Amino acid sequence: MTYRTTVGWSLITSGLVTLLLAFLPGDSLWWGVGLLLLGIAIFVGRR
Repeated sequence: MTYRTTVGWSLITSGLVTLLLAFLPGDSLWWGVGLLLLGIAIFVGRR
C-alpha cells in the first residue's frame, strides 16, 4: 500500500509541475493532465 501511495503522490506532483511548465513549447500540457489523472486514479484506487 505504501508503494501505491508513493507512486500516486509522485505522479500527482509530476503532473502539477508539468502543468506549471505548460508555457514551454510542445505538448507538456497534455503530459501534465495525463500524469495528474493517472496519479489521482492510483491514489483513489488504493482505497
